Amino acid sequence: MKDTLISGRDIIVVGQQAWDTEIGSNCKNIAAEFSKHNRVLYVNSPLDLKTLLTNKEDPKIQKRLAVIQQKQNGLEQVAPNLWSYYPDKTIASINWMPFTAIFNFFNRINNKRFANSIKKAIHELGFKNYILFNDSDMFRSFYLKDFLAPDVSIYYSRDYLLGVDYWKKHGATLEPKLIAKSDLCMANSTYLADYCSHYNPKSYYVGQGCDLSLFNNVDGFAIPDDIKLIRNPIIGYVGALQSSRLDMDILEYIAIKRPDWSVVLVGPEDNEFKASKLHGIGNIHFLGSKDSSLLPAYINMFNVSINPQLVNQITIGNYPRKIDEYLAMGKPVVATTTRAMDIFIDHVYLGKDKEEYVSLIQKALDEDDAHLQNKRKQFAASHTWENNVAEIYRAINTFK
Repeated sequence: MKDTLISGRDIIVVGQQAWDTEIGSNCKNIAAEFSKHNRVLYVNSPLDLKTLLTNKEDPKIQKRLAVIQQKQNGLEQVAPNLWSYYPDKTIASINWMPFTAIFNFFNRINNKRFANSIKKAIHELGFKNYILFNDSDMFRSFYLKDFLAPDVSIYYSRDYLLGVDYWKKHGATLEPKLIAKSDLCMANSTYLADYCSHYNPKSYYVGQGCDLSLFNNVDGFAIPDDIKLIRNPIIGYVGALQSSRLDMDILEYIAIKRPDWSVVLVGPEDNEFKASKLHGIGNIHFLGSKDSSLLPAYINMFNVSINPQLVNQITIGNYPRKIDEYLAMGKPVVATTTRAMDIFIDHVYLGKDKEEYVSLIQKALDEDDAHLQNKRKQFAASHTWENNVAEIYRAINTFK
């Protein structure tokens, strides 16, 4: 870490998630880690007119509107060396435009308004020779390198966004161009690093950080009431139940093939899951959405944890943080084989189809012991935000 540490620099972070978002965010965690040794300006995305019109009564929108109306300062210090900034400009909502050339003409105007607002915060803080870290904001931040003239511009990829229609429409043209013109590209999965390298040779896999402190106190977890009477072995999944990401056929096959196993699913369901025939299978238990602080107590009751994801454009490059959470608790894990799962190959049972899932779950049940549990915990413990940011610093240090 000492050999790679970057300190005493000014870093501007832009991205898709605002500082006041309630959900976990790579971008926020990375910014917080940056701020341990550098000054960091975390820039929230500018308010667009469509969002203003449709969500005007939302307290978060009201806060942004107050900044735009000059009723309050958009610059807030949220921690030592770390400031959150709410831009004092609105931008036009333009993704509906059918032609990318026209979209990009107006996108440049949006970017200039955004950049001019950021410059006010830069001036107020006295930032100099700064690093620009862009967390996958391919539209609103497309021209920030041009308008802000950073010492180093970084594009950070953590999802294959072009698998989503909203981003694909204009992003299929613009994201490769943004990757190419960035000084450095970084990704949290090997798949995404390979993708970026097609457009920029200075593309790096920097790993993924996780806050696993919630998952370390096994003895402190009370058994939740709704899982107490479910019979073992429990084959469990924790997370959003989304038909675009999870393979319902695998879940059905596991439950029908092995009626002596209990399949426990903890998380909110989308409409397809709610309407699925999985609800009619007696040994599949839907326990619903839980507060994140309770999830370790549920995982603690699993005999085997699973991640039966579909392999598609949305999922293939994703780093599955839930795998680290399972491993941090020493649980055997069966997951779908993808390029992004390569780094877990020595600690996770990887399967290609529903038949392999059943045989691998049985293997995981048979082999589990204290030695393997400790190896899993040690591996997960290496995925800290400190180590993740150390890899980012190492990549930055290659840029001359």
